[in-house]
Amino acid sequence: MAKYLLIDISNSFTKLAFAAGERISKPSKVPTEKLRASFLQQSLRGRDVDLIVVCSVVPKKNPVIRAAAKRTKILWLTRQTRLGVGIDYPNPKTIGADRLANAAAVAALYGCPAIVVDFGTAVTFDIVSPQRKYIGGVIAPGLESMTNFLYQRTALLPKLSLKEPRSAVGRSTMEAMRAGAVIGYRGLVREIIARIKAERFPRQNVHVIATGGYAGLIAKRLAEIDSVHPNLTLEGLRIVANLNGG
Repeated sequence: MAKYLLIDISNSFTKLAFAAGERISKPSKVPTEKLRASFLQQSLRGRDVDLIVVCSVVPKKNPVIRAAAKRTKILWLTRQTRLGVGIDYPNPKTIGADRLANAAAVAALYGCPAIVVDFGTAVTFDIVSPQRKYIGGVIAPGLESMTNFLYQRTALLPKLSLKEPRSAVGRSTMEAMRAGAVIGYRGLVREIIARIKAERFPRQNVHVIATGGYAGLIAKRLAEIDSVHPNLTLEGLRIVANLNGG
């Protein structure tokens, strides 16, 4: 029986999943701009939910959650929530709630030190120290944002469908763009991971976990990535719910 409704509101999509204490159900996804209270109320109908657990980086959608919840308690993930990890960061209130959820999940599921690479609208790298503290990260443009920029700002380049290129040398404009996007993006991820390890964790074993929309495409050919966990952020919400008396 469902105990929690987990909601991850990101810039492009909102993911939802019901969860018991130790596992989550298959998530559903809706474009964030289309998220409505009626949709959430329909999802909740007939469900016995004790707690709605939310991480949101789109504040204007937060009232939608409140409207749908009615009398059901909401736990908003913030820096003040019990996470199972500490925060060693100069201005904690600026850390995205999804990044804190990822830190909570990677520490509980994989151990520390760890790096989470989240392939969303932006690609974020979040670092948890051996002392189980969130210590910062890296933010770079997301893969789709980069390719859409080329399409929008050039007269002749087409809109790109993202998939594995046939080779590094494109024999058409589309193949050349695809090689630049996918192979080039792997280079970006590889270099950032290498620099983080060299600066923070020399000669240490670091768990590197990928999540987010393009994790499968980009990470599957990167030896630096130990595992791909598509629902890591939602798992973080489940873990946080358990830690906060859910």
